[in-house]
Amino acid sequence: MRVLLAVASRHGATREIADRIATELAGEGHVVDVVDPVDVDDLGPYDAVVLGSAVYTGHWLPEARVFARRFGSELAGRPLWLFSSGLATAPSAATSAPAQLRELLARSGARGHESFAGRLDLAALSRAERAIIAAARAPEGDQRDMGAVASWARRVGAELAADDADVADDADAADLAAPRPGLGSSPVTPLARPAPLPTG
Repeated sequence: MRVLLAVASRHGATREIADRIATELAGEGHVVDVVDPVDVDDLGPYDAVVLGSAVYTGHWLPEARVFARRFGSELAGRPLWLFSSGLATAPSAATSAPAQLRELLARSGARGHESFAGRLDLAALSRAERAIIAAARAPEGDQRDMGAVASWARRVGAELAADDADVADDADAADLAAPRPGLGSSPVTPLARPAPLPTG
């Protein structure tokens, strides 16, 4: 399957999570495009979508939220998974599954949402971001568990492969059920009786 992996990342840590997910999905035989949500114009070429975002102050980044609203009906018609990357001390539902995300899960029929711990580099943050982090008392450093990321991605890839196999089986069944010329698709013309032989 061709998969769109749209990811909103402010300082690159969540993008690296997305890259690992893409590697695992490719290993399952899927074609994956990793893009920023603002660069997506059309979901038409894609069979499935994985949408992820960093979490700041309990919210997904704006570009991920806009993407979800913009393509809401199309996302509902495709296999969809969501992931978040938040503060290392709180990758919980309260932080990494804010209200708008829970609404998206319900509205889109997404198959799941996974929260991953993030990476905190104070030197890369703005003054306002450092103030928020200080209030949250989050530890500095890379708390990401790439093994957990890979495991989740492989489960997604296996489920997509199963979907692909089901589609192929349905296509084969439809092909077998279709009528074929000479095998009952046309009426059979009865053979004409031979003319009677003359007598006398």
